[in-house]
This record gives sequence, structure tokens and C-alpha cells, in this order.
Amino acid sequence: MDMNAVVGTHDLLFITLDTLRYDVAEALCAQGRTPNLAALLPGGRWEKRHSPASFTYAAHHAFFAGFLPTPATPGLHPRLFAMRFEGSETTAPGTCVLDAPDLVTGLSGRGYHTVCIGGVGFFNKRNPLGNVLPGLFAESHWSPEMGVRDARSTEHQVALAVSRLEAVPRSQRVFLFINVSALHQPNRQYLPGAPEDSLDTHAAALEYVDGCLPPLFAALRRRGPACCIVCSDHGTAYGDDGYTGHRLGHPVVWTVPYAEFTLDRDPAP
Repeated sequence: MDMNAVVGTHDLLFITLDTLRYDVAEALCAQGRTPNLAALLPGGRWEKRHSPASFTYAAHHAFFAGFLPTPATPGLHPRLFAMRFEGSETTAPGTCVLDAPDLVTGLSGRGYHTVCIGGVGFFNKRNPLGNVLPGLFAESHWSPEMGVRDARSTEHQVALAVSRLEAVPRSQRVFLFINVSALHQPNRQYLPGAPEDSLDTHAAALEYVDGCLPPLFAALRRRGPACCIVCSDHGTAYGDDGYTGHRLGHPVVWTVPYAEFTLDRDPAP
């Protein structure tokens, strides 16, 4: 994708499905359990990639510096975005190079209105640490209803995203970032009767998220065109080889699902 042809002409959507494992995402896609996402994924499948970090805070700093998850194959892989610095080996003709310290600031300099809809604790704005990432954006939002403990968090996030998209004139390009919290522990609430978090509850959370996303993509099409990046920031372990959680170097943590695609604008009624 030539981002130099996209930036300035398209809205930009960046969704991180926090903590989503690649193996779970791919299995549910193959089983037809995430039809809304599958309809948008190139070829109907997730791309297998490696995250630049093993937990949310570090991964998002890398993302906002232009280092999105890297294709899980050997070689140098050109990046969609880069902040200008000497010696970059992954900047290519299609890379949008920004003279800025981070992606959000750089896109703001290109005329984008930047919006953050937070999810997990690093976006909760309740303390100095929870303000670092949201503080990059022109506007940022978080409430307990969008956090990890609300079983309807994605519905609340999507409703707010749609509202904010509709409030911005179509002539104004938008960079919308959403950190989806539902997949993060605790996720047992998405599988009735589950006594603890597990791969099954993680999968059930992804099914829930998939069912919530159509209004968001419809709102983007109404404004259109839009370029979308949807990925995980890292995976998490549920007893794999004795490991639990993330911020550790297990393959289920480093290996993440990734997709990029465009949405055309719906014809005017």
C-alpha cells in the first residue's frame, strides 16, 4: 500500500485488539465465527506477524513510532509509516515519512484530526502513566465502561467512535485510534459459567468484538474513503509451556494477527 497516496485523501483507522493471539484469531476466522472481520480481511485471513514488544505500553510506543507488527518471514520489510531518522533500512518509496516524533503528531501536521478511544489501563487517563499515550491525540476518551471489566466495553467504544466520526465534517480527515479492551483478562464474562480465563473465553471475547464492529465500518464508509489497520499488540499465554500472561518471550505472545485494507465511500443517497 502506497501510504503517500493515502495520507491526506483517506480517513485512517487503527484498531489494536489488545492481547489477541494469532492462533485464536486464525482458528475462529477459519471456523466462520468472526464473519464481520473475515469479510474485510484480504483473502479472508489474518496475516501472521511479530509484535515489536510483549506488552501494551511498549508495543504502542513502537506502533506510534511507525514500527507496526513485522511480517513473520525473514528479510527487510518496508513500513507504512516512518518518523524521519538517519539509517532507516525499512523506509521505501511507499512509506509515508513524517518529520515528527510520533505518528499522531505527524498526522496532525498533515491536517488530520486525531482521536483516541482508550481501553486497557495504559489509556485510562487516571494517572500520569495513563495519560502518556492518550496525550498524543487532539482528543482522547476513556471511561470504566470502555475498560477491561465491562462486559459491553466494545459496544461502548464503537458507539463513541461512531459519534465522534459523525461530529467531524467530511472535509476534515480523521485519524481514529481504538484500543479494544475486551480480549484482555479478565475475559471469562464472555463464556457463561466459565470459572476462569482460558483460550475458550479468549475466543468468546473475540466473537463478541466481531459482532460489535459493523457500525464502525459503516460510519467510515459514510465518510470514506478510509484506510484501516487492525492488529493485536501482543498475545497472551494461558498455561502454554507453563507460562501465563504476557510481558514475556513466548511465541504465543510475540505472534500476532494483522490486517490492512481500504473502505470505499458509500455512494451518496
